[in-house]
Amino acid sequence: MPAPTRAAALTTVLAVLALTFLDTTIVSVALGNIQFDLGAGVIPLQWVVNGYSLVFASLMLVAGSLSDRFGRKWFMLGGIVVFCAGSVVCAAAPTIGWLIAGRAVMGVGAAASEPGTLSVIRHMYPDRATRARALGAWAAVSGLSLALGPVLGGLLVAAGSWRDVFWFNLALGAVLLVAAALYVPNSADPQTGRPDYLGFVSGAVLLGTVIYAVIAGEQYGYATPWIVLLFCIGAVALVLFAVVETRVRNPMLNFSYLKNSAVSSALFVAFAVYFGVFSIFFFTALYLDIVVGYSGWQMAGVFGPMAALIVAGSVGSGFWVGLIGPRGPMLAGCAISVVGIVLTRFVLTRTPDYSLLTIDLAVAGLGFGVAVVPLTAAVLGHVPAEHSGMAAGATNTARQLGSVVGVAALGALVNATLASDFGSDMARKGIAAPLRDAILNLLQTGGSGAAGIDIAHPDPSIKPLVDSATAAFRNGVHLSLWVSAALILVSALLLAAVPRRALDPTTEFD
Repeated sequence: MPAPTRAAALTTVLAVLALTFLDTTIVSVALGNIQFDLGAGVIPLQWVVNGYSLVFASLMLVAGSLSDRFGRKWFMLGGIVVFCAGSVVCAAAPTIGWLIAGRAVMGVGAAASEPGTLSVIRHMYPDRATRARALGAWAAVSGLSLALGPVLGGLLVAAGSWRDVFWFNLALGAVLLVAAALYVPNSADPQTGRPDYLGFVSGAVLLGTVIYAVIAGEQYGYATPWIVLLFCIGAVALVLFAVVETRVRNPMLNFSYLKNSAVSSALFVAFAVYFGVFSIFFFTALYLDIVVGYSGWQMAGVFGPMAALIVAGSVGSGFWVGLIGPRGPMLAGCAISVVGIVLTRFVLTRTPDYSLLTIDLAVAGLGFGVAVVPLTAAVLGHVPAEHSGMAAGATNTARQLGSVVGVAALGALVNATLASDFGSDMARKGIAAPLRDAILNLLQTGGSGAAGIDIAHPDPSIKPLVDSATAAFRNGVHLSLWVSAALILVSALLLAAVPRRALDPTTEFD
């Protein structure tokens, strides 16, 4: 492929990646306007965000495998069309139900188009060194898109309406549809055979039920009977999926690749790193917003350097991986991430030092950026090119699972710590339940409800109560950061135990 054409194709697939990742976070700043316009409650608003992530994560593995069979370019084009259709439904939604349905349709389109961004790169750049640099750009765009989502969403809402967020999606999607049709090369698995229909269904049921149960369990309680039933259905689907995939001729997910320690360790690192990065993006940001009282400009200032170093770390790591392979950069990225998260935990007080917090978050961002490229390169490099869609789907599923499970599980942990510590303190002091519950609700919903109470600047008459609540909330956030750091550390230790030769560049598929 001529260099100018390859550059145009790379730019296009990176823009498709940006479109799908932007929508993970872009709508979060519009929730208040949506609530006012459509009269939605807190739980439906949460599903405006979660509905997209749930479908996106559940179908990526299926979509990646299908794109190998039917053509990666055509699957990407179809995904963009579905994504645009969902954007139209959202932009014109008359009720919150229609909006959630539109977000789910967008998730289907994102799942169909996003794995192709990696598998197309795998085919356009067969050389390991140049592929690593292209993956550096891919990782930089993914991190930057997540960070810029709230900024872009805020600008669109401020300039017009929350509906403009989705009209923007439609406009960008239409441009990318034309660009992908013109520049992105097509490729497919040359092998033919019966499609793994049972694997498609059992895999989607497995991921869909477990992810839904994890998300809904935070709201309704993990001991709720129907939540337990969903986990049981997921367990049955897991057994069925494993049996099917080890017996069919053309499996959706070839388990033999998971036996490769390079692939399995990299997938676990992917899960752990995204588990950790969303604990920073979500819970630290929430604490700084409603407890410390940072303005929008202050939030941008404290998270901006983090986003910049995610990009810088990704680009630099791409060159590093091209020189020595993925093992060293992946270990370094994990180590730097752990240091950044732990430093953030210690500086996150009632009135954190702004400069130190900015530096600590930037360190964490650097680690995340450095880690993403080698873990992606390790999976793509140790799976044959004809199964690159499968590899891309597995990698992105691990990443999405890390983010979804991280937000839900750590959210449950933060809320449980808050309710336990604050509730115990209030019970000892004999505080009336209505006021106690109002403050608790405000912290648990991120600012929804409990009108008249300013957590960051409370009235002197209730300041002792608010201080007790914020201390309990801070304990929960601290615990979430410890858990995130511990999980990334465990993934790094498991990676370090993998023999060096298993991750050596000479063991990759050409």
